[in-house]
Amino acid sequence: MTAPASDTFVHPALFYRGEKEYVDGTVPFIRDGLTAGEPVAVAVPGPNLAVLRAALGEDATGVRFVDMTRAGRNPGRIIPRVLRAFADAHRETRVRIIGEPIWPGRSGLEYPACAQHEALINPAFQGRDVTILCPYDAERLARRVLIDAYATHPVVISGGQRLNSAAYAPEHVVLHYNQPLPVAAVTEEHVFGADDLPGARHLVVERAVRLGLSGVRLEDLALATAELTTNSVVHGGGWGSVRVWAENGQVVCEVRDQGHVVDPLAGRRPPARDQRGGRGLLLVHYLSDLVLTHTGPDGTTVRCYFDF
Repeated sequence: MTAPASDTFVHPALFYRGEKEYVDGTVPFIRDGLTAGEPVAVAVPGPNLAVLRAALGEDATGVRFVDMTRAGRNPGRIIPRVLRAFADAHRETRVRIIGEPIWPGRSGLEYPACAQHEALINPAFQGRDVTILCPYDAERLARRVLIDAYATHPVVISGGQRLNSAAYAPEHVVLHYNQPLPVAAVTEEHVFGADDLPGARHLVVERAVRLGLSGVRLEDLALATAELTTNSVVHGGGWGSVRVWAENGQVVCEVRDQGHVVDPLAGRRPPARDQRGGRGLLLVHYLSDLVLTHTGPDGTTVRCYFDF
C-alpha cells in the first residue's frame, strides 16, 4: 500500500540517535508549524518533553505538551484521547502533532498494541489536514520495532534523509499482531448471559478486591467489566465468560464471547456527536492501563489490565 499523492494526511517516522538528532528532527518541525499558524501538540515521554521545552525556549508557550507515558499508558486510547482530541478541536486549520507512543521501557506485553496503534493512525486520519511525526529511538529500541515502523509509516526520516517506505503496509501490521493472547495465569472462569450481567460484574469486583485492587482503580475495573459483558450479550452471541487474576503488579480481567470485531478502529474512534451507542469499547480503553484483543470468526477475547 502506498499513501495517495492527494491525501492531506502526512505520517512520517523519525529515527533518531541521541539527543541532538532528536532535537534537530523535532524542533524545526514544531517551529515551522507555529510560523504557519498551525496548532501544534507534542505528546512524548516526560524526559523528552523536558528536552523539547528547553530547546524551544519562548516558543514552547505556543505548544500543547502531553506526557505520553501517562496519556498513552494504554496505546488504545492515544488515537481518540490524544491525537483526535487535539485535531478535532482545531478542525478549521491544519494541525501538527508529534506523537511518540513507543519508547525504551515499553514492555513486550504492551508492544503489539503499540504497533497496531501506529498502523491504525493511517485510516483514522485519512483525508484529514493533519501531520503526525512519530519519533523512534533507533539506538535503544528493538530491531523489530524499527522494522514495523517502515510498515506503519509511508515515509521514514533517518540521518537527515527522507525516504518513502517500500514496506508500507499498515493493514498487515494490524493482522500480524491480532494473535491469540498468552496463556492466562488462571483457568477458573464464570459463564454469564443476559440474566447474569450484575452477577458477573459483582464476581469480578469481589475477586479483584481479594487480589488487592481498591479505590478508583476498582471502580474503573467494575465499569469496564460492565461494558464488556454487556457487549458480549448484545454483540457476542448472547453470552460470554469472564476470568480475573493478578499478573506482574496488575489485575487482569478477560472477557470472551462468540462475536467478531471486524472494525479494527472499534474502541479507538470517537463516535459522532449524534451517534447512539458505540461508546462501550472506547470507555474500556479510557479506563484501562492496557487492553489486548484477539478477534476472529470463532470469537473475541479482550483483556484489560489495571495497575494497583
